[in-house]
Amino acid sequence: MSDHISGPRALADPIADITDVYAFPSPQQPGHLVMVLNTLPFAAYTAVFSDGLIYRLRLRRVAPVGSGHSARFAAEDDEYTFDVVFGPAGATGDPTVVDQVGTCTTPAGESVAFRVNDTDGGEGHGIRVFGGVRWDPFIMDAPAALKTIATGRLSFTDPGSIYLDGKNVLGLVLEVDLAQLPGAELVGIVAETLTRGTFNVRIERVGRPEVKNLMLAPKQFDQVNRDLEIRDLYNMEDAFKLGDSYGGAYRARLNANLDFWDGLDGAIDWRRTGDAVSHPLTEMVIADFLVVDVTKPYLEQGSFFEIETAALRGQTHRTCGGRSLNDDVMDTLFTQLINAGRGPVIRDGVDQASRPASRSFPYLAAPNPDPPELPHHH
Repeated sequence: MSDHISGPRALADPIADITDVYAFPSPQQPGHLVMVLNTLPFAAYTAVFSDGLIYRLRLRRVAPVGSGHSARFAAEDDEYTFDVVFGPAGATGDPTVVDQVGTCTTPAGESVAFRVNDTDGGEGHGIRVFGGVRWDPFIMDAPAALKTIATGRLSFTDPGSIYLDGKNVLGLVLEVDLAQLPGAELVGIVAETLTRGTFNVRIERVGRPEVKNLMLAPKQFDQVNRDLEIRDLYNMEDAFKLGDSYGGAYRARLNANLDFWDGLDGAIDWRRTGDAVSHPLTEMVIADFLVVDVTKPYLEQGSFFEIETAALRGQTHRTCGGRSLNDDVMDTLFTQLINAGRGPVIRDGVDQASRPASRSFPYLAAPNPDPPELPHHH
């Protein structure tokens, strides 16, 4: 689920559907930043990238603004953009072998080519890039989360199960020499898919996991926009500079759904201060990008959302933040949403992938040659 099937357009065009975004200091090469953009939920073993899309990773320096419960991260205007595009897939005579070439363009305009599914990737100009079918690293008991929303009761079991475990995604991995990002310390990272050609339309964008499916999708708690499917509107926005038109709608939806999550344990842990109408997490969530401290070392577990929670508490962060591939981020997220990190860890019963990611390039685990298929509903 993390961002799988996150709106009507993603459902209609799954090739452009971003399933997850990860960003973390390289465990293999200090002084490098790794960014992972996964697309196409339930990818076939022979899936290819679209030659009609731009796969984009955007970085900006960010800084905390506001204090306490009104804290959030604001992005500078200067941007570093990495664009990846693909040629059409060629025939190889072997149905299990894909022949496709991708090209990554750096912020300086230099390009690096690579062959799809070649685990060595392509290298040059301070970056290394891989693209291909990989094992989906996302772990969560999605049906239990949906049941929680539907029933208003925590529905996780121990153990839980990863929904359709063994499914594949199309993964893009970029390892960037931080010399490309001079002076960077805290960076915000967002991934996008856009139409390719003379007119680029943003189809989807993803920063943090589950913002769309768990915090923006449920309609029933929102008294302001009860009937509005809001996620496609949200996807069209610039993560670093939200437009004015729909801000009220996003905030109303977030306020309602964040209140729902907070109340699941029977206690209100995110208390509004003074005359605040907004939930204390709303402004942090709506600045929707991963926040990474590129000066801190790689951490396998526990860095996700740590920079944000430190800012909300008025403390100094201790970790690299971001999101690493094996970090059980959903337990972190559920715990923050439900008890503000003050109570017991809220576990979804799934703690690791059955094929975890590695600590060396291209990090994502090898794909499943026979992945489970998405059940069709008639």
